[in-house]
Amino acid sequence: MRYWWVNHKQTHRAEIDGGYIWSPKTRKDGAENVFYSNMRRAYPGDGIISFADAKISYIGRVDDYALEAPKPKEFGAVGENWLMSGWLVPVSWRHVKAPIRPKDHINKIGPLLPKKYSPIRRETGDGNQGAYLAEIGDELFHKVCALAQFESLAEVAQISVTDRESVEREIEARLAALHIDETELLQISKARRGQGKFRENVLEIEPRCRVTGIDDPEFLRASHIKPWRNCETAFERLDGQNGLMLAPHVDFLFDKGFITFEDDGRVKVSPVVSQETLERLGLTQAVTEKTGGLTERQKTYLEYHRKNVFVSG
Repeated sequence: MRYWWVNHKQTHRAEIDGGYIWSPKTRKDGAENVFYSNMRRAYPGDGIISFADAKISYIGRVDDYALEAPKPKEFGAVGENWLMSGWLVPVSWRHVKAPIRPKDHINKIGPLLPKKYSPIRRETGDGNQGAYLAEIGDELFHKVCALAQFESLAEVAQISVTDRESVEREIEARLAALHIDETELLQISKARRGQGKFRENVLEIEPRCRVTGIDDPEFLRASHIKPWRNCETAFERLDGQNGLMLAPHVDFLFDKGFITFEDDGRVKVSPVVSQETLERLGLTQAVTEKTGGLTERQKTYLEYHRKNVFVSG
């Protein structure tokens, strides 16, 4: 379990009300930013402190792994220079009983702040310029909880309203507003659920689950390699090469980024998946074998999946 501290700044209200945190993937110049990269390291169940307007008023729990999502429309003109595609982490937020100003408790909080990549200054309690999501230790997290009279993460109900489904519905609504041909729009909509023309296209290439070998279509799901919500064109959303037919439990692992595939067909398992879990899913042997050839376009889509969906730990 990890603990986090987020400096919201101007996006505070939108993120608290929406039940998430969001950041660009990189700096504007394409350079890596540790505070943005941390978005991919946040796991369900992690604790997170909200810092905005020089005080801590909310503490929450991470509800899901980061998903790639466009900059939330609620941000308006804020972050005009940010890249439009970023990471979104669903969070359940809870207002604390006694909001605190770190400045007023810096003698207790300061010594517990990380020496590198601290979200606030150890001497003054002022926010560090450029810091967004910073990892903190459990001692600091629980010290802040005690000061703010926040009992435990157990009191945070699973009420996150921002998830993959809501992001995809928003994108579908935007597509409808573009006045796309009604037949094509219906096919794109069905593709979001792995149905219709997309499923037919995938079945032509992938007649069975490449992990379990199941070939009964009733027990297979057409899974996008590059997620539907991240496809840039209707072609990508309907492209059979952008799909794999997978058994439901394998589809779940693939969609969440717990597994991916190398170009030679080998399964790559995320370090967050235990051997015991694989055994109970009946996949211990299957994930050690090559799963068959891949087309060049599938390899291109899988490169995206490995970089943007796979949970590398």
